Amino acid sequence: MALFVAAAVAEIGGAFLMWQAIKDGRGPLFALAGAVALAGYGAIAALQPDAHFGRVLAAYGGVFIVGSLLWGVAFDGFRPDRYDVTGALVCLAGVALIMYAPR
Repeated sequence: MALFVAAAVAEIGGAFLMWQAIKDGRGPLFALAGAVALAGYGAIAALQPDAHFGRVLAAYGGVFIVGSLLWGVAFDGFRPDRYDVTGALVCLAGVALIMYAPR
């Protein structure tokens, strides 16, 4: 899970920096920092011990959803409603099922 969290911070942070560069006119340094963070996300995701790319990326999707909502709360003034929270919990249940189901 630590790798999923690190990947989420890199991906969401990188996308947020790109968003600020493009939407808020923060300039090319924000875009460059965003690109570096997004490349870091790819490297971090590849460190997962599971050998199946599709499984890792599918499970990470749930972590990304939760992380995106939390990022919005922390940095963008977003306030999730009960449907956002319920959907995020469903996604985390899906992550657990994908990654930890006995095979």
